[in-house]
Amino acid sequence: MRRRGVAVTVALIVLLALTACAGWAPASHRRPSHPPKAHATHTPRALPTATPTPTALGLDKTAQSIDDPNSTWVVVNKVRPLSPIDFTPPSLVYPDVTYVNHQPMRPEVAGALVAMLKAGNAEAGLDFSVQSAYRSFESQTRVYDDDVARHGQPYADTDTARPGHSEHQTGLAVDISAVPAKCSLDACFADTPQGRWLAANAWRFGFLLRYPADKVAVTGFTFEPWHFRYIGVPLATELHATNVSTLEEFFGVPGGTEYH
Repeated sequence: MRRRGVAVTVALIVLLALTACAGWAPASHRRPSHPPKAHATHTPRALPTATPTPTALGLDKTAQSIDDPNSTWVVVNKVRPLSPIDFTPPSLVYPDVTYVNHQPMRPEVAGALVAMLKAGNAEAGLDFSVQSAYRSFESQTRVYDDDVARHGQPYADTDTARPGHSEHQTGLAVDISAVPAKCSLDACFADTPQGRWLAANAWRFGFLLRYPADKVAVTGFTFEPWHFRYIGVPLATELHATNVSTLEEFFGVPGGTEYH
């Protein structure tokens, strides 16, 4: 019996040794497990909010004068006459286009006009002619007086600018018609393929359909879908992007149907 007890004792000692090597320990003595360290979270700083600009492309409205008749942004209407009133552009050219009345225009207008009419032909197979462009103070006087003689002054003041108040006198305006001729200098020009293409695409070349049908009270003149005013690509793009159709509204200057 003594040997058997010794054997049991030896077996217990061996068992305890083996369990100790295996890392066993009573529950009350186990080292508490530590959860893995949480990774620090990084909250990005909020980016500064950009200050909204008053126009879609951030065009500086003071970049050019709207009073100087030499500027491509000049605004002339019934309450904003040219100054001097008998202004003549310093340079006029005749671009290689089809004319009805052989009238010149400013060089920057000529280049843009040629590009626009070529694009209309290439993109839509359309042909155009220039009905009229620059008219001097004296020429505008004759046009206005003739309209008054034919239709009376109240009517003439709705569709013909008085001398000194005409965009044609700036050398920046062109009246465009279709080839073959259809609805020339008539509101129905808006429904011709040429009129529709110009209304949709003129801004790409720096032109503005100056007298829209829904802005007579603003511009002071009846709807003229043939009358396009050169204002340059940046400004034309800005008006197109902001859906503003008149210079008066964009620059916040007076217009209206009455001469002052």
